[in-house]
Amino acid sequence: MLEHNLAAIGYRDYEVFVGVYRNDPETRAEVLAVASRDNRVHLAEVPHDGPTMKADCLNWVYQRMLHWERASGRRMEVVVIHDAEDVIHPLSLKLVNRYCEVADMVQMPVLPLQTPWREWTHGLYCDDFAESQGKDLETRVAYGGFLPGCGVGTALRREAVDALALKESGCILQPASLTEDYDLGVRLHRLGFRQKFIPLQLDRGVPVATGEFFPRTPSAAIRQRTRWVTGNSLQAWQRHGWGRGMRQPWVQAWYFWRDRKGLWGNPLSVACNLLLIGGVMSWAGGISWWPAEWHAAQYPIIKVLLGCNMALFVERIAVRILVVSQFYGWRFASGVPCRLLLGNWINSVAVIRAAWAWMLASIGWRPLHWMKTSHAYPSADALRRHLRPLGEILVSLGALTPELAAAADDDRPEHLSFEDYLLDRGWVTERQLWAALSCQHGIPEARFDPLKVEPRLARLFPDTLQRRWSILPFLVSEGAAHVATTNLPGEAMQAELGRHTGLNLRFYLMPPADFDSAASRLWSKRFKLS
Repeated sequence: MLEHNLAAIGYRDYEVFVGVYRNDPETRAEVLAVASRDNRVHLAEVPHDGPTMKADCLNWVYQRMLHWERASGRRMEVVVIHDAEDVIHPLSLKLVNRYCEVADMVQMPVLPLQTPWREWTHGLYCDDFAESQGKDLETRVAYGGFLPGCGVGTALRREAVDALALKESGCILQPASLTEDYDLGVRLHRLGFRQKFIPLQLDRGVPVATGEFFPRTPSAAIRQRTRWVTGNSLQAWQRHGWGRGMRQPWVQAWYFWRDRKGLWGNPLSVACNLLLIGGVMSWAGGISWWPAEWHAAQYPIIKVLLGCNMALFVERIAVRILVVSQFYGWRFASGVPCRLLLGNWINSVAVIRAAWAWMLASIGWRPLHWMKTSHAYPSADALRRHLRPLGEILVSLGALTPELAAAADDDRPEHLSFEDYLLDRGWVTERQLWAALSCQHGIPEARFDPLKVEPRLARLFPDTLQRRWSILPFLVSEGAAHVATTNLPGEAMQAELGRHTGLNLRFYLMPPADFDSAASRLWSKRFKLS
């Protein structure tokens, strides 16, 4: 996550503080490895064993930020919260900066990364977030309702952060909160701070949103949604009531009701699903399972209500399909009705589990605890559609003018890649192009003296493998093999190299001309030894 986002974010002036528990040495080592290559990355160690609530970890990250400010003499103006599985859009911080000029809390849209249609559980998240991020949250803020944070891509002006810390003795988030993002939105609205949701939009066909993979199995989804129901509905009900003392209390009460109606609505929806199945089976078999006096035909008002209900149901499904199609396509959106049924069952089980856990906590039998959800991070190949445009990077490096970058986009033949076209026209040098590719993909440039490389490293991989993938191992350090290559390391390359070594692989990009020069020296050293 760090390596990709440091390369992808189209913004310069920012620092990254990473929360790590003291009993997690593996994560600590990874963060320090990235920090050694990029001084914008800072380790924020939680001084007690984890895991704890996410809010507790973030509070210690805030303290580490304060320490950095005192040491550096600089002051942060905006704080943005992200998770370890987030794919941050290149335009994210630019948009946040713009909207923070008119608001104290800004929420960047969040969308699940697309998976195949057969992954129904993850598809349910795609549907839910497309609808909430595509229309619900923006409408909510427009009507004056409080903005619940999404947990990631939530940006706060420093004045808001300091006000939260002052009110809660240095804690910007409630340490015991299961859904600190929702609680944060309510508390900031109650304190009178302005909130703004960035409208969801497309850039080059890709949604300008924070992307991530959500749970992809029903059991994992139930676990996550149990926490959401407990925090957003039950804990929030206990702490914030129905909006009394907030601006426009009736508007807040309405949205609190919308957020909590799943407590009774989800189990009822399953009962309705069962009733529907029974009715369809009865109709298909020509058998009446109900007493004659129950038939709707005897009650005209029931027939009218059923007709209105059907019309509202069709309208709701149609709107959901329309919104989902805008970001995932019509083929994917056609599965909305089936995934809606799955969602009813998952949400109902989550409500029952949340109510049970809340009851046990209320009577003192078992305290509420953080329910960690397993997440996956996209592969290098999947991340390529979320990278900064190469032309933009070359312009920022001063290697290309904006006019030439635009001309390369518009005029190049279809059979030529953007990189090859620039090289053919002589608009950039090979070294400049590879420096830009290094920035784009977050892969460091290889800088080493081939005459000082230990000869034994030339035997790390077979000759044929090194020549096929154009790789040169030049260092082994702390359990990792450092490998120079002219290619972007895709999944196939990493998998094949991984079968020949138990070491972790660290890749470095090298221009072909420099690579050929280094290879001729290294391989000649190898042959002399043999």
